[in-house]
Amino acid sequence: MGPGQAIVIVILGLLVAVEARAQEVPFQRSVSKGMEVASPSERVGGAPGSMAVRDRECRSLPSDGVRRRIVDIALQEWTFFGSPVVDQVSEVRLLPPGMGSGSEGLVLESTSSGRPPLLDPGESARVASSIAGYWVVTPEGPGILSEQNRAWNGPNGVGARWVAPWSAAFISWVMCEAGLASSDQFRRAIAHRSYIDQAIRARDGAAPGSAYVAYDVGEVAVEPGDLLCNSRRPVYRNLAERRRQMGIGASTHCDVVVKVDAGAERILAIGGNVLRAVSLKVLPATAEDGILKPRVDSRRPPFAHLKLRADPIELDPLLDSPSLSAFSCENGALPDARVRYVASVIGMQDAAVGRC
Repeated sequence: MGPGQAIVIVILGLLVAVEARAQEVPFQRSVSKGMEVASPSERVGGAPGSMAVRDRECRSLPSDGVRRRIVDIALQEWTFFGSPVVDQVSEVRLLPPGMGSGSEGLVLESTSSGRPPLLDPGESARVASSIAGYWVVTPEGPGILSEQNRAWNGPNGVGARWVAPWSAAFISWVMCEAGLASSDQFRRAIAHRSYIDQAIRARDGAAPGSAYVAYDVGEVAVEPGDLLCNSRRPVYRNLAERRRQMGIGASTHCDVVVKVDAGAERILAIGGNVLRAVSLKVLPATAEDGILKPRVDSRRPPFAHLKLRADPIELDPLLDSPSLSAFSCENGALPDARVRYVASVIGMQDAAVGRC
């Protein structure tokens, strides 16, 4: 098999479940043997409404390889949620399965369309234990799960909204599975500001064990495995503005960088609770002084770049990801409009059929 054919296989594997969904076969989570990452759903037991915590522990792993583990784990969850996309360059978003309808599973709409609709009950039920698994690695997670059980037992059943935004829980789970077990390395929490502040303290010399160090966007080069963070209330423009409010509540959000594409002037990042799923964002970027950074005129531009203290990897690790390769080889794929769209987003123009 040639390199080009292998690349095609990976791309096709990203969205195999689009075709499977038409046959009412759910998306499957493919875990690479080399990654040794447990499904988040294994951390809980029981059905929505009576779900209980099983395992909250995080393993401590060597720092060698942590950057690639973070990227691969984020990619694994993206495929499980159906590979939804928020493309801020073309101003189009690809909705996840169970939301809207479209030919060949392709549900595209403008990024200015407002809040996406709710997931259908079937998709909500499918991802419920995974989102609960993200929650339970945070200190507040068991309490959140208890509240969510009450919501699931309410009039909306399994289709009830989550009682709290779960994007920080997703990031916390990624870091837990990547081997950052100690809170001195990464402060897992239900609010992004907890680990943003930790990274700011690390920049100021007050948190020497922190895995991440905070920089203003554009100070240092962005790499896969780093985090880009924005805010809504209040709107921060730089670290100095957050420093003045350290420890105070704020509405913030962070995404894991998975690809830096200088040629196309864009950065790809994955975050949780985006389109009610784990989604890929395409951020418009520009080069200044040799450093590619998100454009300040983009939607909610990042105010903080959390730099991972780890050896670098290639700027485009997507196609070498063991999780994506495993997903492809275990499931197979058929070309469709959704596959072609995602292939173009991640940087491939061809979507021909291949074999493992």
